[in-house]
Amino acid sequence: MKPVRRAAAGRCPARREPQDERKQPPGLKDRAQVTFVLPADTPPGAVSVVGDFNGWKPGAHTPEPRSDGKRAVTVALPARSVHSFRYLAAGDYWFNEDHADGHDGTNSLLHT
Repeated sequence: MKPVRRAAAGRCPARREPQDERKQPPGLKDRAQVTFVLPADTPPGAVSVVGDFNGWKPGAHTPEPRSDGKRAVTVALPARSVHSFRYLAAGDYWFNEDHADGHDGTNSLLHT
């Protein structure tokens, strides 16, 4: 996987970071670990990564603060598949990853 480039000005910049497959914990064979990264305060408040991989359930994957000032959450997804996802922020604010692997209607697409 390649990391997603920064979003254009005026949009919420988010990216996902590739994981080193050699460092995968046992039991994650045929899984791809994807880390979703957001700025610390853009958008403000709580944010969830929601998608077909978690039943579109808010709160299932919530980015947490990191030492570099950003928020991140790592999700193990089936390898060699395509997933639809979006971000849900406080105030029922839904947004997409501008530089996802693709878009399908209102959703961002992620190829693992």
